[in-house]
Amino acid sequence: MKQQLFDYINTQRRHMLTLLEKLVLIQSGSYNKPGVDQVVRLIQDVLAADDIAVREIPQENYGAILIASSRAAGEKNNILLIGHTDTVFPQNTNFNWWREDHEKAYGPGVIDMKGGLVTGIYALKALKHVGLLDRIPIRFIFNPDEEIGSPCSRDIIVAEARKSVMAFVLECGGLDGQVVTGRKGYIGVKLEVFGKAGHAAFITENKASAIVALAHKILALEALNGQFDGVTVNVGRISGGIGSNTVPEYAVADVDVRFSTTAGAEFFEKQRSALARQTNVPGTSTRLEMIRSRPPMEQSKGNRALFRMVAEQARELHVPIQEEFRQGVSDANIVALEGTPVLDGLGPIGSLDHSDQEFMITESLFQRTQLLAWSLLEGWQRYQAGTLW
Repeated sequence: MKQQLFDYINTQRRHMLTLLEKLVLIQSGSYNKPGVDQVVRLIQDVLAADDIAVREIPQENYGAILIASSRAAGEKNNILLIGHTDTVFPQNTNFNWWREDHEKAYGPGVIDMKGGLVTGIYALKALKHVGLLDRIPIRFIFNPDEEIGSPCSRDIIVAEARKSVMAFVLECGGLDGQVVTGRKGYIGVKLEVFGKAGHAAFITENKASAIVALAHKILALEALNGQFDGVTVNVGRISGGIGSNTVPEYAVADVDVRFSTTAGAEFFEKQRSALARQTNVPGTSTRLEMIRSRPPMEQSKGNRALFRMVAEQARELHVPIQEEFRQGVSDANIVALEGTPVLDGLGPIGSLDHSDQEFMITESLFQRTQLLAWSLLEGWQRYQAGTLW
């Protein structure tokens, strides 16, 4: 049966690239609702051709969420696939083209993550072609908002993760064949300081400068680096004041916090609370507000058991594979918090995502689709036999 999956995917190479080109040429930045909806309609049409059931969930401010399901999928014991239809590129970007050469394909979202969408779609189509899809309980979430923290799709991801025995997220693979078993968590913090305005010429004492107070806070935050294993803090943007002759009444900074474990997140939370209470400049006050967050995806036993199974399929296919702990976040972090074993980075291989040099290694699109199809089949068979974990 695996050979039949392999052979079918090989016959679909040009169709896969054609679909990827169409997806890439649809501008679908996270806030471009019409563009994301257009991506969803194209995916619906492609899946409908194989009679794969889909459910569209419209959103008011974002593109629609699409959920595809095999006939065997139900309210428990599913296999969950996740891929996002949005990209980081704004609607007016000049990065709006597709190009291929003899070994790579280029374009906005080609690996982040429209290539992953094609991988997942054609893995389903391959299983359908050989008559297996209806026997394996698969649910595939196409979400429109991953690049901005999944604000509208998070609850759906959580709900489906709780119904699933394993999950595969189709972000891009690493250049040496890396598949992700763990990721850092993330907290985005808005640090605001409030002072008292006044004319700079007349205030020599008790100057309640929001900028001076913010400077103290920034130094305290940056000093947290190296204090707890896996925790990094970066103050990436600051602003404040209205002019050099005015004591600033308000100043603000955007802070990025990363952590490898839940314990690291708890460490930062304690420091955040203490920093908010501390006053270095009399007459000022501080507010540290968490704007968005993702939990860590810790390298659990379940994740590593999934990796071992997938690695066996990769070796049988003669494609490279390595285990990776990745620094950035994805929807896999949300799945991991629910205790569902999850692997990420199963999409095609490439690099320079989030830039206008983004590229995919073309052969990896076919290799990763074969790997995913085999892993879905093998993972389900081992789960049923009680030998996966």
